[in-house]
Amino acid sequence: MSFEKKDILRLLWPFALLYGIAVKVRNILFDKGIFKSHSFPLPVICVGNLTVGGTGKTPHTEYLIQLLSHHYKVSVLSRGYRRKTKGFYVAHAESTAHDIGDEPSQIKHKFPDITVAVCAQRTEGIRRLIAGEGDTIPDVILLDDAYQHRQVKAGLNILLTDSHRLISEDYLLPVGRLREDFSGRLRADIVIVTKCAPDITCTEMDRIASQLQLLPHQKLFFSSLSYGHLFGAWTDVQRQFSTLGKDTHIFLITGIAHPEPLLHQLQQTQALITSIRYPDHHHFSTADVRHINKIFADLSDDGKDAIIVTTEKDAARLRLCQGLSESVQRHLYILPIQVTFIGQQEELFHQTIMQYVRENQ
Repeated sequence: MSFEKKDILRLLWPFALLYGIAVKVRNILFDKGIFKSHSFPLPVICVGNLTVGGTGKTPHTEYLIQLLSHHYKVSVLSRGYRRKTKGFYVAHAESTAHDIGDEPSQIKHKFPDITVAVCAQRTEGIRRLIAGEGDTIPDVILLDDAYQHRQVKAGLNILLTDSHRLISEDYLLPVGRLREDFSGRLRADIVIVTKCAPDITCTEMDRIASQLQLLPHQKLFFSSLSYGHLFGAWTDVQRQFSTLGKDTHIFLITGIAHPEPLLHQLQQTQALITSIRYPDHHHFSTADVRHINKIFADLSDDGKDAIIVTTEKDAARLRLCQGLSESVQRHLYILPIQVTFIGQQEELFHQTIMQYVRENQ
């Protein structure tokens, strides 16, 4: 006898209720000061969300790095999800996704001059960065995915919510994707609705603002993701979208939470697309490598223009793979993404961030 999805969800609701009670009690204990939160004598900015899965934390963290690193010494501290090292670890030029996790590896690769460190215990990580155990003593620390890590009392909390699945429309785990209930949004100083359509209307933004029910002091922003030029993972070759068309066969490899926007972007080229989707943060096995080699060999067998496209995060893991064919390495391209704020919001966002950092030096 098979269960329909609604039957499965009905069975999961008691677990969601118990989970919600446990998280609520934990938050109350932090709010009452029974569980301790630690403040630090420098600007600490937390970028996080209420949900599991991708809301664009890494691109928004990179946006903050670009904004701040021209004026301040920036350190990024992450948990280093699925890394193979333990404890506090400072990334260096040769660090891989095995050492620090795929997202910190991506950040270090793009911004080699900033300090990137990983530590499961964020309080310990911050103390060690302040003590000078990183590349330099930071002026400001960015915490990646630490919204629920309440042992740290960040000076500025930035909460992200995906426009395609707002936190106001989601449910607690395991029924939905919420790590804590909707009220958790009220700890944020800034809320960013991510992955919006670039032409989102004022009416739609007003509808979302009404659903989120933010407090007067909380600032709401809307952002979208844009894509840059394709560049080779192992080569210096770049390709523009204008060179892709009906005569091109694209092999898309993703191991991220939500590859749909990327797939939609590639479909605009009218190229023939073959895609393979792995789980988020997937570590590619020997069998995966053989499968990738075979698929691309079959696609490029007819002599047509064939390329492989992947994300920056996936590239951090694919670069570690042994056994990828020479042809795969030569034709593997990375499609970078960047954050764009909607309308005239960019200047206000910059002012908000810079004012916080300046006033808390």
